[in-house]
Amino acid sequence: MDRESRETWAKRVERWRDSGLTAKEYAAAVGINAQSLAWWKWRLSSTAAAPKAALRPRREARRLTPTAAPPLTFVEMTAAVTAEPMEVVLPSSIRIRVPSAFDAAALSRLLEVLDARR
Repeated sequence: MDRESRETWAKRVERWRDSGLTAKEYAAAVGINAQSLAWWKWRLSSTAAAPKAALRPRREARRLTPTAAPPLTFVEMTAAVTAEPMEVVLPSSIRIRVPSAFDAAALSRLLEVLDARR
């Protein structure tokens, strides 16, 4: 809204208030839109009542305002534990490599079979 338009509407609103007519009656008499007249009355009264500092800042200014960042949490990271495979060496020199994630029942059966072969 430019200054001239604002001043023009301020004069219209003032004349309307002095007339004692409703917005619709005054707007019809002077050839303007009644809703525009009512809006300008609201706009001018809300701007006059609110101090400049209380007005909401422009979006550009709000974007530049730093926000509080949440505190950082540091977590100590350790290397993944890799389990070494096991190796079983029987008296007969047979070597059995057992992975870290093995099936105990299957290993037990294998050892029984090998023991029975002796």
